[in-house]
Amino acid sequence: MKRLADNSISGFPSVVDFGREICCDLASGESREWLVTNGIGGYACGTVAGHQTRCYHGLLVAALQPPLGRTLLLAKLDEAAQYGGQRFELATNRWVGGAVVPDGFRHIERFHLEGAIPVWTFALADALLEKRVFMQSGANTTYVIYQLVRASTPIDLSVKALVDYGEEHSTTTAGDRRMDIVPVAHGLRVTAFDGAAPFYLLSASAKAQPAHDWYRGFDLSAERARGLPDHTDHLFAGEFSATLAPGDSLTMVASTGAAPSLDGEAALATRQKEGRALLERFFTGNMGTAPTAPPAIQQLVLAADQFIAARPLDGVEDARTILAGYPWFGDWGRDTMVALPGLCLATGRPWLARNILRTFAQFVSEGMLPNNFPRAGEAPQYNSVDAALWYLEAVREYFDATSDTGLLRELYPLLAGIVDAHVGGTRHNIHIDPADGLLYAGEPGVQLTWMDAKVGDQVVTPRIGKPIEANALWLNATNTMARFARVLGRTPNSYEGLAQRARTGFDRFWNADTQFCFDVIDGPRGSGDNDAALRPNQIFAVSLPESPLTLARQRAVVDVCARELLTSFGLRSLGPKEPAYHGRYGGSVEERDDAYHQGTVWGWLLGPFALAHLRVYQDAATAMFFLEPMFRHLEAAGLGTASEIFDGDAPFAPNGCIAQAWTVGETLRAWRVIANARNERDSALRAGAG
Repeated sequence: MKRLADNSISGFPSVVDFGREICCDLASGESREWLVTNGIGGYACGTVAGHQTRCYHGLLVAALQPPLGRTLLLAKLDEAAQYGGQRFELATNRWVGGAVVPDGFRHIERFHLEGAIPVWTFALADALLEKRVFMQSGANTTYVIYQLVRASTPIDLSVKALVDYGEEHSTTTAGDRRMDIVPVAHGLRVTAFDGAAPFYLLSASAKAQPAHDWYRGFDLSAERARGLPDHTDHLFAGEFSATLAPGDSLTMVASTGAAPSLDGEAALATRQKEGRALLERFFTGNMGTAPTAPPAIQQLVLAADQFIAARPLDGVEDARTILAGYPWFGDWGRDTMVALPGLCLATGRPWLARNILRTFAQFVSEGMLPNNFPRAGEAPQYNSVDAALWYLEAVREYFDATSDTGLLRELYPLLAGIVDAHVGGTRHNIHIDPADGLLYAGEPGVQLTWMDAKVGDQVVTPRIGKPIEANALWLNATNTMARFARVLGRTPNSYEGLAQRARTGFDRFWNADTQFCFDVIDGPRGSGDNDAALRPNQIFAVSLPESPLTLARQRAVVDVCARELLTSFGLRSLGPKEPAYHGRYGGSVEERDDAYHQGTVWGWLLGPFALAHLRVYQDAATAMFFLEPMFRHLEAAGLGTASEIFDGDAPFAPNGCIAQAWTVGETLRAWRVIANARNERDSALRAGAG
């Protein structure tokens, strides 16, 4: 048995550290979820209490076709300890019908994040047993390390491995299924069926005993709340047993590889070194702001890396992408480009931004970027009016941070092609209207903007016409292209003309009756068919670098969003006074999709709002205050990370994905910009005082 060295992230102030008040309360423990990832799309995820509430919860959800093909292999490890003449059940399971047996959560004295690694401390009389879960970067391999940090005598630890072979989003009904479980050196090999990828359960020091017994009826309460199948079965595949003396550790390894390293201490040290490197890059890449970064921002820097994943691609070395959210999203074009500046540039990793921009350049088609990438072998879906425009905006942010004319020269023809395609027209009736220079998009049955919920064949918020955020992006894209042309010694005239026409035409978005902007103009019924509903999309006409609005109108937009749409964690997607407003997100798939963009709060919008407020009021302290509730949110829902959405009504309960790339990214980006503004103000004040 090995003893763990102290290789933790020295001095890192964890923002997630709970005692029994959370750990021993089942409702509190199951509502808080941890996440670790492997950089190729795989992950492990679960609750503080230890029982599953989602079909996505498991210790090894492997990306069999990186970054997708995610499949639940090791569902959980159920541990029990024999110590001092007593048996302590450390596992927690809730079964169909509501019984909680065993109830090992009662023995959890502490849960905390060590960097991004979840750590449980079980109190067994006078003994303390720690458990850590993490994954190896670049491999479908999960490590679970147990360390007996305090005891008066050794303990006997038994670990039951419960396995599955469930595709993403699915539950399992055992029936009479059999898996092939074979003893191998240091453990067991599991093959679910002929043609399935085998996986391995291994330990260098524990004795393995194979088994084959289906445990049926695990209750999945979070799935029931989502109107989805709410129970599943797992196979008890084998039991590992070992005796630990005080100070000893035991490593369990689950892997799709036949020969992963079984040295848990070395694997943990490598993972912790990677975490330290992330923070060091953040500090060295943001010298003006990072030294005063609060612990929550440092935690988000670690969370940012969880969304970065490999996307194997011919012709692009070490290609990377951004996964939109865990546990169920893959990579989406729009989400990637919105999140990229925060996840890569604000964390001091411009080379990663460069990689992702070059990777996605391979997928531009007819001036469009894919909305999302389906499973291997399926064609990308080009149903987004704004993904390519967000791509251009991400290139601008990258260039502002790096002055990398080499990449600009490489991408310029592609960027010019994007603009040309929008002028000439591309898929889904996306084109520039020659009458006013604005971007039109849409056709029945297709969702093209980020408000993309669809129930059956019905698009909930179709937004056919000229969406305001798409046109704010178009104006910025043409201004950016004019600037890029000048940098490269080319003629900017055509782009300047497009920008001027869009700026002039944008005046049509102003609604004099309400004193804020229409959300969409020139809808399906033609000119004058304008959507006057209060939505947050107008905030981008203020937060993006080039605003087409007068300062007075910018302030009016910020003020109405502050009064009607702002919550602690983002902006409502629809004003609460609007007839279609939904204040709660829940129920069946249809009910949730109906509420998705009809009042539900989106966390990624908090950053643009804070930046828009900073722009019109020049008050960095107040702008920073808007971000602080998100910092506290890191202790709820997805621990150490930020949720996708929240209820529109107080208390704004978190919902959707527990970890969302653009929520994390936009929080980091906004924090950096506001912190820089605050530092510049303080420097000016000091200079004036001198």
